Amino acid sequence: MKNSIPKHIAIIMDGNGRWAQARGLPRSMGHKQGAEAAKRAVRAAGELGVEYLTLFGFSSENWNRPAAEISDLMRLLRMFLRSQTAELHSNNVKLRVIGDRSQLADDIVDLIENAENLTADNDKITVIIALNYGGRNDILQAASRWAQTCKDKGLNPDFACAEEYLPSFLMTDDVPDPDILIRTSGEMRISNFMLWQCAYAELVFTEALWPDFQKEDMSAAIEEYGQRDRRFGALKSISGES
Repeated sequence: MKNSIPKHIAIIMDGNGRWAQARGLPRSMGHKQGAEAAKRAVRAAGELGVEYLTLFGFSSENWNRPAAEISDLMRLLRMFLRSQTAELHSNNVKLRVIGDRSQLADDIVDLIENAENLTADNDKITVIIALNYGGRNDILQAASRWAQTCKDKGLNPDFACAEEYLPSFLMTDDVPDPDILIRTSGEMRISNFMLWQCAYAELVFTEALWPDFQKEDMSAAIEEYGQRDRRFGALKSISGES
């Protein structure tokens, strides 16, 4: 499907620490500039006509980082939610957060819920932030919920039907799967991010460190996506080309 705008772009925002290190700055400055890049990405996606943008903000594995760095990241998250929620709402942006909230501070959870409730009816673009998120855990909790639902309804959880029914129990149950997964900083792995949802996503790896990521980088990823022949396992693409 050439020269098309993807409906859903997912981004692994990588390279904040290396950006700061290259400039002789503390890692916290890299994360601060990374937050600015996230704001730019939201604006760019909206301007380019993307309907869904998912940003990998904090993985379930990131708790293994130094306590001071985690504290900085949580502080930036608080600042982002407090300072940007009203602007997102005024720009008709719907905000949604996926991930395990049980390990997040109560005030952060309150800020998330306030932002989600305020922007719930907006429809220009849906921005999904993955916080304390892991793809394996997403699949495991979905399987558990599905099995429990089958048990409650007296149904046999026929795993032959898993591909049809399991997605409705994922954290992204009402969101289309990503068309593109972008990772910045030159790393070429998906780091336990949306494993089920990205099964057929086009992978785009860019050398740009996340704080340097601009609208032009997103446009370049979309252009590359438009030149790819998405076959979804078939011999012919969905455009009918062999």
